[in-house]
Amino acid sequence: MELKLINEQGQSASTHSASDALFGRDYNEALVHQVVVAYQANARAGNRAQKDREQVKHSTKKPWRQKGTGRARAGMTSSPLWRGGGRIFPNSPEENFSQKVNRKMYRAGLAAILSQLAREDRLAVIEDFNFETPKTKALAGKLKGMGLDSVLVVTAELEENLYLASRNLPNVLVLEVSETDPLSLIRFPKVLLTKSAVAKMEEMLG
Repeated sequence: MELKLINEQGQSASTHSASDALFGRDYNEALVHQVVVAYQANARAGNRAQKDREQVKHSTKKPWRQKGTGRARAGMTSSPLWRGGGRIFPNSPEENFSQKVNRKMYRAGLAAILSQLAREDRLAVIEDFNFETPKTKALAGKLKGMGLDSVLVVTAELEENLYLASRNLPNVLVLEVSETDPLSLIRFPKVLLTKSAVAKMEEMLG
């Protein structure tokens, strides 16, 4: 598979040969959907809580006598049938939303996303992408000159200056290969990989 290789001006210089298993795979929409949903579910925290009939504030007094009123029997106001009563099956903070995805499926999903990005001309490779100083203005100007207003930059190892320069740019995200996730890959209109990142991806996922 030949990937587009660009220079520091954003112009197409030549092509970079990459693994067909990683960048030439057929797109599997069902698999990609499952991988993305599982990734979002595994990042979800159990932060909602409801009260059962024991925890709600109520009186233990019987609302009315058992017989003779014509109304239904009632023991206390904490009944789930009453407004303000406890829930029968309340949500708890310990609720687990995680979904299991096999390692082989996860890797295949990432490969399908990367292959589709390459087919849609949303993925490009650059020789290297380092910064000597962590200057946000310099990085923003460089990306704008390359025509990359909103981009995910993936490097083999996290470059500290590049990461610090990108933190205040809302439409730019810098990740190393080991932290690349399916949601980030499909979120950005453009994905920029360094040559060393492509080699490491082929080693990890190929």
